Amino acid sequence: MATGRKKAADQAGALAAEIRQYCAAHTDPAQATRYARYFREGYDAWGLIGGDKHPFWNECQREWQERYAGLGLSGFLEAGTVLFASGKYEEGAMAIRLVAALRDAFDARTFALLEKWFAAGIGNWAHTDVLCGEVIAPLVAEGKIQLDALAGWRASPYKYQRRAVPVGMLALLKKRKDVAPLLAFLRPLMMDPERVVQQGLGWFLREAWKIRPAEVEPFLMEWKDRAPRLIFQYATEKMTPAARTRFRRAKAR
Repeated sequence: MATGRKKAADQAGALAAEIRQYCAAHTDPAQATRYARYFREGYDAWGLIGGDKHPFWNECQREWQERYAGLGLSGFLEAGTVLFASGKYEEGAMAIRLVAALRDAFDARTFALLEKWFAAGIGNWAHTDVLCGEVIAPLVAEGKIQLDALAGWRASPYKYQRRAVPVGMLALLKKRKDVAPLLAFLRPLMMDPERVVQQGLGWFLREAWKIRPAEVEPFLMEWKDRAPRLIFQYATEKMTPAARTRFRRAKAR
């Protein structure tokens, strides 16, 4: 059993090393610089052109997916932990793509392994939001993973793991008629000090307001004098100017 685990770990490491070697061989610092302005938190990249225009994103992915298929979902998740540790954008992005292709294989045990990615080094909004859009949100919306699986994430020491809670819940808005339980689930995050978490919360609240304003507005009113203003900037973005004024913080006397 131990020998089998070591072999799997070695193969996961080999995959990560191969991906990293490919990136290093095709690095383009000028291309990396072009995208840096979109990342307030910093952007460390090899500079492989995005938008599926580089062979890395399709041809290489298919080859790695097929050649390392024996790893299974757990093995690809382990490789992702190694890739995210480098901090390089393309390595993390490839880890997400490889795992997203195996989304149907997720269960509660393998889903829990995603937490290692945040500890390993998920460090930007793009990785977080793509992981949510391609993996977390669909699994939660389809009921393959229960919302309670995200409960502990609300107190994570990693801000991007906390951001993943509201962003990962977005797909539920198309599935549920009652958003009150979702709002209640987000309460522990409403005083979060991190900008990226506040943006994620505001995004969720804005989308929830579009479909259930009668439930969301009392929630916003409850928090308007306490929660960070950035949440409200995003949450009220689609309201009329007159409607937004109702959610301004009361002036101190």
